[in-house]
Order: sequence, then C-alpha cells, then structure tokens
Amino acid sequence: MLKITDLPKGKSMTALDVPYFPTKHQLLVWRNWGLVPVERLAAVLRCTEPQVVETAEAFGLDAGRQVDPLWLTDGYLTIIRNNWHLLDYEDLLELLGWTCDKLYRTLREEDFCFVKLGDSKPECGICRYRELTAAEKEQTSRIREIVRNRFPVETQSRIEPPFAFADAYEPTPVEGNDKFQFNYIHSYAASCGDIFLHAGESGPVPENLLAKYASMGVKGVWMHALLYSLVPIPCAEEFSTGYEKRISQLRRISDVCRKHGLKLYLYLNEPRSMPAAFYDKMPDWRGIAVGDSAANCISRTPKVLEWLENACREVFAKAPSLGGVYVIAMSENATHCNYGTRKSLCPYCKDVPDEEFLLRIIGAMERGIHASAPDADVIFSDWAWSFADSPDKDFKKKVIARLPQGVCYATISEWGMKLGIGGIENSIIDYSISQVGPNPENAAMLGFAKRRGLRTVAKIQINNSWELSAVPYIPVPYLIERHLDNLAKLGVDGLMLSWTLGGFPGGNLALLRQTPEEMAKGKFHAGLAERICDVWKTFSDAFAEFPFDVQTIYKAPMNFGPAVPFYLEPTGRRATMVGFPYDDLTSWRSVYPVEVFENQFRVMTEKWRDGLMELAGCAKDVNDSERAEYEELATISKAAYCHLRSTYLHIVFVRARDAHDIASMERAVREEMELALNLLAIVRRDSRIGFEASNHYYYTINDLMEKVVNCEHVLSELGRRDSFLLV
Repeated sequence: MLKITDLPKGKSMTALDVPYFPTKHQLLVWRNWGLVPVERLAAVLRCTEPQVVETAEAFGLDAGRQVDPLWLTDGYLTIIRNNWHLLDYEDLLELLGWTCDKLYRTLREEDFCFVKLGDSKPECGICRYRELTAAEKEQTSRIREIVRNRFPVETQSRIEPPFAFADAYEPTPVEGNDKFQFNYIHSYAASCGDIFLHAGESGPVPENLLAKYASMGVKGVWMHALLYSLVPIPCAEEFSTGYEKRISQLRRISDVCRKHGLKLYLYLNEPRSMPAAFYDKMPDWRGIAVGDSAANCISRTPKVLEWLENACREVFAKAPSLGGVYVIAMSENATHCNYGTRKSLCPYCKDVPDEEFLLRIIGAMERGIHASAPDADVIFSDWAWSFADSPDKDFKKKVIARLPQGVCYATISEWGMKLGIGGIENSIIDYSISQVGPNPENAAMLGFAKRRGLRTVAKIQINNSWELSAVPYIPVPYLIERHLDNLAKLGVDGLMLSWTLGGFPGGNLALLRQTPEEMAKGKFHAGLAERICDVWKTFSDAFAEFPFDVQTIYKAPMNFGPAVPFYLEPTGRRATMVGFPYDDLTSWRSVYPVEVFENQFRVMTEKWRDGLMELAGCAKDVNDSERAEYEELATISKAAYCHLRSTYLHIVFVRARDAHDIASMERAVREEMELALNLLAIVRRDSRIGFEASNHYYYTINDLMEKVVNCEHVLSELGRRDSFLLV
C-alpha cells in the first residue's frame, strides 16, 4: 500500500496564482461546481455543506445544479488537471475519493499523465474555507455581476449532458468498397487507464459503438494494456493484483468485438518498467536507471524475455478471441536498456547491436502469441527507430530484413516528411493531418517489407490529430483522401486509423469506402453537395497552412482553445505536453520565428473563416431532411475555428504584452471573449466538443465561464494601465 510520500513530486515549484479570483477556496468551489458532490468539497474545505453552497451562490452560480457522477468515474483527468494548482495530494485524494495506489497508477501509467501535468506537483498549501475580507467581498460582487450579465442560471448547465455522445451511436452503413484489407482504431470510449480492471465502470467498447464502427468499414479496435497487470511475474505476484479480473474482462470484451465482426488489438510497449520496489526484489531484472526506478535488462538475465514470451502465450490462450497486438519497442515508456538509445549506460547491453534489442523483443512476443493463436496479427511499429549514436541510414532495413515472417511491419506514414511551411525548413515527428503523407523514405520501407513477403500497416490519423483534438474530427476530407490514395497506390495492406485521439465513429471514417464527393451526395441533394465539397476544399486548404512542429502540436494552446487564461504578467512557466500551455510562446512556436508563427495562424484562421461564410451561405438551400447533417458540419467547423483562432489570439496577446502594446492586447481579449462565449454555447449542446479519450474533457462549462471572468479582469486592468499612461 503506497503512501502520499510515494506519489511523484518532480522539481519543486509553487502553484500558479489566479489573481482574477478573490480566494483559492472560492476558485475550488467554482471549478468543481456540478462535477464533485458538495459533501466532498465541504470535506476538503473543512466547512459545512451550506457554506459551500453559499460560496457558489455568491458568484451567481446555479445552486440547484446537479452533479453528474460520470465526472468522477470517466472524467477524473479533467478534475485532476483543474485542481493541480489548487490542492496538494492529500486534499486531491479526498476530493477524488481515491487511494494513493490509484492516483500513483493514474499519474505514472495513464498515457504520460504526470508528464502532461508538467513532471512536477506544485506546492499548493492549505485550501480551506474562511470568511472573506471587505475587498474580497467586493471582488466577489464584481464576478457575480459578470455572471448575472453573461450567464443566466439556465445557461450554466449543458443541454446535452457530458459523455452523452456514448448513447448516440447507431449503425450508419457506408456504401462502397474497402480500400484496404484491414484497419483498426482506438475506441472512442476507452481511456488509457486500467480499463480491464474497471471495464464494468467505463464500458470501453459499448456494443452500439462497435456496431457503428462495423457499419462504416472499421475492422478492429485497440486499447492500452500492461502485460504484468494481466500475467504476474513469478516471485513478484503482488505487483499484479487484480490480474484475474483483468483477464476475465479482456476475454469478455474481445468476445463482444468478435460478435460485431471486429478484432480487438492490444497496444503493448514491453517489457514495461516496474515500480522501484520490484527491483529490490528482482535485482537481476534491473537495467539502466529511469528516474527512481529502472528499465528491464534483457541481456543480464534470460528471465525477462522468457517471461515476455510466456506472458504473451498465456494472454492469447486465455482470451482466444483477441485479434492481435500493436507493438512499440522504442521510446514511449521505459522498457529495455536501449529504449531511449542509452544502452551505453548498461554494462550488460552496451555492446549489443541496436537492432538486436528490437528483434529479441518482437521475436519473443511473436513466438508466444502464435503458439496460442497462429492467426493473430503481430504488428511491429518502427516508432522512434532512430539512434543518435548510429549513422547507419539503413537501420530500418536491417531490422525489417530479419523480422519473423509472422510479423506485420508498421510505419508512421508521415513521420520524417520534409516541410517548408512559412519558408521554414522542418520535418514531421509524430503524425499530422495538415501535411499529407507518406514520407518517401517510409514508402520505400513499406515496399521493402512487401518484397520480403511481410504484410504492411501505415499508421495515420483519419479524424483528428494533436494539431486539433478537441473536436471529434477535423472536416478536411480532401487532405485525408490524398493521404489514403497515396497509401493505396503503395499496396499497403492495413491502416492504424488513430492513436488515442481520433476514434470518433463518424466524420472522416466514410473515406475508407467513399470519396468526399460520394460522402457529400449521401448527405445532401446534388446542388448543395457540390457547394459542401467547396466548403471542405476551403477548410482543407486552410488547414494546410498549420505551422507544424512536434513542439507546437504538444505545447501550443489549440486543444484547450478559449479555456486557456490570459496572463497579464509573464508566468515564467514552460508549457507542458497537452496539459498547461501557460503563456510559453517560445515553446509554442519552436523553430518558427515569432512573426512567421503568428502569420501562419492568422492566414489559416482567416481562410477557415472564409469556409464558415461559404457554409453559412448554404443554409437557405438546406432541406428539412438534410438539416441535421448541415448542423453537424456547422457545429464541428465553428468549434474548430474557436480553438484555432484562440491560438492566434494568444500569440498576439503575448507578443503585445511583452511589447507593452495595450491596444493590441485589448483587441485580442475582446475577440477571445466572444470566442469563449460562442464555444460555450456549442459545448452546451454537443457533449463531444472538448473530449478526447486520453485527456477526458480539456475544459468544462465552468472553465469557459472562468475564461470570461479572466477576460473581464484583464480588460479592467488594462483600462487602469491605459489611464495611468494618459495621465
């Protein structure tokens, strides 16, 4: 049983100040109102429940707003993120109602959660209820006036409840021929947590979702898994508590997938690093140091690979409906001693050729899997197959040449593609929708693998990407079509359609069987369909202007959009990976000169706005039977604009702030406030907006209301500064 002192701390840092709210305890109530039960808030604040309600009412918040219990079971990442700078671990655990073990696992294993939060837990201090001072009461009254003017009680709640999208899936057959032999996508309903232990709570693959996927041409779904959580390591069984239930749920879920004609794939990044206490018990497994833990050394003892092979065999024996695995053996999480090209630090591994690590791991896994399930797909990804100390440009070919025949070679289609956006030389790391793949080098490797007789898979993003993942899909079908056509011409066998983001059962998925023109004709009458295609072309041309860089897609504000506060004073904080953008323009822009970066977002959003105007011009020609499809496109397109345009305004604001340009700051804030209000109206009606499986909701209704309070505060302060300068 872990203690609070075992939870990760990272580098010491103070919590971020929020000057536009009178007190921290009031902000705690605001951010959690309607998400967490009043009794939990009272327990954390050490006050009575009526005092919590009075705190909310003092701001004009709806005292009768009901708490949706799904926030604590399916939206806990949102709650953790929104309270990260407010509560220390002890109070955060009380708010969540969790044990230290559960929080530790979430922070360490749930898709880089602690990294997204900044690799550091801020020192927040005590957050307790207290009486307000006269000045705090006055500031509270000002916020109440903003709420009264901007947010009448009836507008403070969602019309469509959070997570309601899960009830709306129904088969929508897409006519046409499949362009690829097989494909698989991340379940839109599956988080990256301990999903097999808690499958009954979260429903990672509801049957209506599977039926929807199958009707659109999707052949499989994938989810994260940890082998040691499914198969105990001998002599260290205590680290696998609950494995029996996980295997049982895995078997049940894979059977349900098969019932709907879909395969279930597990994403495995193995042999996964274990908690530090494991290596005290199993010292011969200990490899290079990784923080306060270690990697697993596959050269020091044969036990690691033996367990890996046996574990794969056992999983597929106990869940015979499983379709296969998608394996990454470099980067991502800590695994073997060369996972991050650091083998030189290990006396047992330093002389082992780079390719041997990959071949030994996939060899063990393939033998184990095919011993139990000869027809299972063993898909091996070349993710991060690059080595700083190796000038060997043929490294990938050397690995592919020795892969077992039973392995399917996979590449990230556009990784490595050369770019010249805004006149700046760059290349793609990870994946992109704005830039159409595949990279010619990856195309060559796919061809080489096919000549070896291996099946091939291209990893793409068909619905969205980290360029913009807060909408279920980016309506740019002409970019997606070009990418699919390029891969089809190469004879690629299968597609991985998404990482954790992009699993929405709709949007661009129809392109698996149709062209954009066929998609449009299936939704609208002939004359209107042609105009909708023109709108899609405008959006596609606009999105191609995105200033792609791996730092930009992870650090810039696109995914949080208008929910990101404006900071009147520089925070000095570094943006985190899909977590807290702060005001870190340097990280946002990465290799792009600031003028180029700002201009690219300006051009992109102005072109996107042109598309919105074209779409609005179609409204008068929409028939009643087409209204729902038209409103769907309008909703997604407007929400996308809010996020992209907000990013542009944040760039403008930070530059203007640093140049003491008050007029430009004011213009940016006023436009941003309108975006926040527009997005809030969309979010109230559509529970998909702002949701992404590995981050839950990027923001809540409360967050968007808070942003308006933030904007009003900034405008007030800028007015004072302007008056001072005039005097």
